[in-house]
Parts: sequence; structure tokens; C-alpha cells
Amino acid sequence: MNKKLHVLLLLSVFVVATCGLIYELIAGTLASYLLGDSVTQFSTIIGAYLFSMGIGSWISKYFEKNIVYWFIQLEILVGIVGGTSSTILFLVFENAASFRIILYSLVGITGILVGLEIPLLMRILKDRYEFKDLVSRVFTFDYIGALLASLVFPLLLIPYLGLVKTSYLVGILNVTVALIVCINFKNEVKAAGYLQTSAIISILGLLIGFVYANTITSYAESMTYSDTIIYSKSTSYQRIVLTKKGKVLRLFLNGNLQFSSDDEYRYHEALVHPGLQALPNAKNVLVMGGGDGLAVREILRYPQVRSITLVDLDKGMTALFKSNTMLLNLNKRSLLSPKVKVTNADAFSWIRKQNRKFDFIVIDFPDPSNFSVGKLYTNTFYSLVKSILAPNGIMVVQSTSPYVAPKSFWTVDKTLHSVGLHTIPYHNYVPSFGDWGYIMATENHTYKKPTRYLPGMRFISVGSLNQMLYFPHDMARVETEVNKLNNQVLVKYFEDEWAAVL
Repeated sequence: MNKKLHVLLLLSVFVVATCGLIYELIAGTLASYLLGDSVTQFSTIIGAYLFSMGIGSWISKYFEKNIVYWFIQLEILVGIVGGTSSTILFLVFENAASFRIILYSLVGITGILVGLEIPLLMRILKDRYEFKDLVSRVFTFDYIGALLASLVFPLLLIPYLGLVKTSYLVGILNVTVALIVCINFKNEVKAAGYLQTSAIISILGLLIGFVYANTITSYAESMTYSDTIIYSKSTSYQRIVLTKKGKVLRLFLNGNLQFSSDDEYRYHEALVHPGLQALPNAKNVLVMGGGDGLAVREILRYPQVRSITLVDLDKGMTALFKSNTMLLNLNKRSLLSPKVKVTNADAFSWIRKQNRKFDFIVIDFPDPSNFSVGKLYTNTFYSLVKSILAPNGIMVVQSTSPYVAPKSFWTVDKTLHSVGLHTIPYHNYVPSFGDWGYIMATENHTYKKPTRYLPGMRFISVGSLNQMLYFPHDMARVETEVNKLNNQVLVKYFEDEWAAVL
């Protein structure tokens, strides 16, 4: 075997490793989109994938003849299975009774096939290198490929291609490697013509999938959402879907409803005005989360507010709500106001660098359904928020449903208490979500209920706030633990309580 062929096989190791890890990341990301709890999904999928690779490596000992032939065949199969996996999962999600069985079966098959490839490559190369050189070279290319995959997946592939196109592209890459190896080893491989034909047909099939990936995704999502999808995009952090039915717009992030335009005013008026109306001299306001600009819209009603800082992780989210005409009408172009500064950053990291004080702070994060969001509900985070709250300032936290998830709601309250804040819990009814909870917090224990509100309010009033401050017996305070970084009990409470009703 000449040097050129050895280099080609080592490059194949690099491609196998890169593609294999990308398939793993696709499965984890898609599972977190569809099933929630990204930590659990990635953890179990990585474990299942690595275990399957181990099975594949063990099975490789039974391949004794025609090793190059089998390597090429496996590479084609990996490309087909991995390339179509995201399409299959999207299409079956709404229709399959046991979605997880299909998910882990695809992960397992892909892992077994990838696990077979590296041992076979090492056996093909064993006559060229000493064992120590062979191991070092193969695993060097393997790990470099893994590094490349971990970088290009979140930075390039998902933001610019999305999950489905990425799957097909990586599948094409796998099969192309098989075709190149087959061409270069045609004199040493039986049925080389058959393999080349199979590879070419597979590439064409995957290429068709790549071209029609957006159509496939739209069809799959149309089965998930009852309304017409007018916008969908995968960012580095989440899947954004916007639907429309009549005049009603609905925003979904990773499949979870964030607002409906016909009743979002109930949520956002209740979130902002009980606190801000009680601060007639508030000038500097901070909003964390709320990349839709709807909370900012309410804050801009107050002429005394001079500056609003919005911190939202996802640039794709804020860019959408700065540019889409329908959404600009909904948020009244709030993110384009000269008073508003939009910063795309992780709130936990951002807040640690701040020393500026804010009179009013709105914390409007998604529900604590996973650990990456749950950290933003911990005593550590609230201590940081307290440090930038002005002496007479007020902060307010959206705190999930005290009716459906009482432990979750009162955990937020207890966690705020644990850092020395005085809390004012309240709740209101939002038709799209049911009974929803909020918690205001102050450091100086003073909160005077507003005796009037700005004109033009559709929901909030002196009377409605009195009702919101009252908690009936079925939403009464329950005993919980403080949510800390090292325990994240809130995530467990939230999962358990919402799983019981969904």
C-alpha cells in the first residue's frame, strides 16, 4: 500500500471522528428541543452513543476478511443513517407512541457503526506502522476531528444550516469519503463497482434531502403546531417558531409557548406595572430575558425612565423582534427605542461584571426546566441581582404557576428570602397559560401598593392587584428547599409538577 493511500485512510479517521461526534450532538440537540431538559438529554445520549461505540468495537473482531470492503460499506451506512436521523425524528415525534425508543435506537445504530469503523481502519493500516505509531496517529486524528466537530457545530452548522441540513451535509461527507476510498482501492476491493454505485446513489439521495431540508422541517413542524408557521429558525441556543392564526401570533421556543398576542398584555402588564408604578422616580431599568421586547414596551410607558438595559442570551431572538413587521407592531418597536440598549450575553456572566445600580429589575427568563436556566433562579444569582438593585429599588421575577407548580413557585420565593430580600408574591390568570405567578422583592421591606395606574391599561388596576395578592388555599405556601447551584432542586420540582399535568 503506497503512502498516498495511508494518508487517505488517516484522513478518513479524521472525517469519521468529526462526523460521528456531530451526529451525537445533533441527537442531543434535537432531543433537548423536543423533550426539554438539555442536561438529561445530552447526558443520556452521550452515554448511549459511547456504549454503542463500544459494542461496535467489540463486534469488529468478527470481521476477518475483506476489511476495506466492509469499511467502505459501513461508511455508506453511517452516512445514510446519520444523514436521515434528524428527519426521521422530526417526522415521528408527534406520531410515535415511543419516541424515545426510536431516538435511542438511531443513536445506538449510529454508535455501533462508528464504533466498527476505527478498529477496521487500524487493521487496514497495521502493516504500515508499528503498533505504537499506529495508535498515536489514529487517535490523534480521531481527537482532532472531535475538536473540530465541537467547534463548527454550535458556531457554524446550527446557526447557518439548522439540524436537518446539517445531518444531510454530514451524511454526504461520510459517503463521499467512502466513495473516494473505494475509487483509490478499486483494485483491492471486491465488488468495487457495486460500492461506487451505492455511494453515488446515496450521495444523490442525501443531496436531495439537503436541498429540501427546509420543506421537510416545515412539514414536520406543521404536524406539531396547529397554527400556520410563518417563521422558524434554529439559533445556537434554541429553536424559534412563530405561528399565526387570524390575527393571533404565537411564539414557541423549543416547542414551548412563550406568548400569544391575544392575551400577552395580561402577563406583561402584571409583570411590570405593580412594581414600576410604585417607583415614581425610577430612571434606570434592567430587563433580563424578555428578548421579545414586550416587557420593555410596558416600561417605555413611563416618561421618567431614562435608560433600559435588556440582557438576552440569544441574538437571533432580539434580531427577530427588531425587524419583523408584525412583531414590531406588537412590541411597538420597543427594542429600537433610543432609551434601550440590547446586550446579547449570558445573564449570569454579565451580571458578575456590573457595578451600576438599577431602580427596577425585571427577570423574565424561561421556566426552570433545565439546569442551564435553573442557575438563573439560584441564591447565588439572586445575590448578584441584589448587589445591583438600588437601595429603594424593586425587582420582579416571573415564577411559573403557583397552581400547577406550587413547590416551584414557593421555591423561588424562599430563595429570594434566603439572600435577605423581602418578597411580595402575586399571581394572575393568563388564558394561554392558566394561573401564573410573579414575585416582587425589595431590600428595605417597603412596598406601597399603587393607588392609580397610567391610562390605557387593558388589565392591571388597583382592584385587580388586590385580587392578585390574595392566594387561596389551593395555592397556599408550601415548604421547600432553597434553590442552590449545587443542588438545583427547583429543576426537579418543576419537572415533577409539570409532568403530572402534561
